[in-house]
Amino acid sequence: MHGEYKVPGGKLVVIDLEVAQGRLRQVRLSGDFFLEPPEALEAINRGLDGLPADAGAEGIAQAVRAALPAEAELFGFSPEAVAVVVQRALS
Repeated sequence: MHGEYKVPGGKLVVIDLEVAQGRLRQVRLSGDFFLEPPEALEAINRGLDGLPADAGAEGIAQAVRAALPAEAELFGFSPEAVAVVVQRALS
């Protein structure tokens, strides 16, 4: 499954994922956004992997927030933007 979302005034957020047994699997977030530290991208992917596919926008955004290292900074996108793109991929 594939989804894309252009954040208003921000960057393009892209997600590729699979759903198995009602859970997100093989999640790969990409786009033209920036984040620090670079390892935060993989942390987001890991944080979404295994999440129930019906978690809803707030559940997805919360999973992203929980997965991010404390010092992480997102530029051009947000946990809520990730939630939008995941929901687009699932629809």
